[in-house]
Amino acid sequence: MQTDSATGSAEGLVVALDIGGTKIAGALVDGDGRILLRTRRATPAREDGETVMGAVEDVVATLAASPLWEAAGAVGIGSAGPVDAHRGTVSPVNVPGWRDYPLVDRVRRATGGRPVTLVGDGVAMTAAEHWLGAAKGHDNALCLVVSTGVGGGLVLGGRLHPGPTGNAGHIGHIAVDLDGDPCACGGRGCVERIASGPHLARRALENGWRPGPDGDTTAAAVAAAARAGDPAAVASFERAAQALAAGIAATAALVEIDIAVVGGGVAGAGEVLFAPLRRSLASYATLSFVRNLTVVPALTGTDAGLLGAAAAARSADVEGSWARRAS
Repeated sequence: MQTDSATGSAEGLVVALDIGGTKIAGALVDGDGRILLRTRRATPAREDGETVMGAVEDVVATLAASPLWEAAGAVGIGSAGPVDAHRGTVSPVNVPGWRDYPLVDRVRRATGGRPVTLVGDGVAMTAAEHWLGAAKGHDNALCLVVSTGVGGGLVLGGRLHPGPTGNAGHIGHIAVDLDGDPCACGGRGCVERIASGPHLARRALENGWRPGPDGDTTAAAVAAAARAGDPAAVASFERAAQALAAGIAATAALVEIDIAVVGGGVAGAGEVLFAPLRRSLASYATLSFVRNLTVVPALTGTDAGLLGAAAAARSADVEGSWARRAS
């Protein structure tokens, strides 16, 4: 387990947990968004549910050993989904041992009865970007995570809008190709099926791109090839950008957002993604009330999950039945 600490104020301190298929991260975060203590361990994703929970409890125990622990008043969790924040359960696709797992109740017990707020990882990233990142100051925003999957969350009227179960804004499963390939969700032609890292790389390979001597077939390798001018790599990013633009424009037309913030590993491609994304968006977002929509990179980086979990824990007045808080 890796642990790091920093100095800062304990004012407004909360416990933040970021739970995904590869890592379980924990932190103590103050009211200004400074991470005063952090720790993480690998997710035993292929083990049974109790083994996975044991890893969460290990992370909590490391945080609880800090002198700052007693000052932490609440707990926020950003988890891979689907989540059901109303019931306090999670069923991450990439953690088979957790199906309708009562994560809120288990974390509440592990943290000495503190109130617990659960959100999906896309909503957590949105909360982080609205609090401290590129969506700060925007009352109506869509934030996207484009990585192994494509997730997202909404800010409407200046507040997070996660919906009744915590999954609102899940742009990855908007259908943008009516005759497209089947998606793992059961639908067809979803944004995720076109724009996620694995599918972006698959499309490049199918159309003639070949990896270098290292055999790297990730989206990052496709991005490097696109920068070098490989036509199949360029075309794959343009197709991904088109799918993202269609989903963003549809969302903007529905709820009138004025900014879309894009983070995640695929967004690390930079202008290889953002240049065609802006071009495509200009041809999809044409109505007067969405024409000025801007698209920008996320700013909170790899800390988005922890900062978003902390923001969720601090937001007791978030509108809607989206979080189960147990005291």
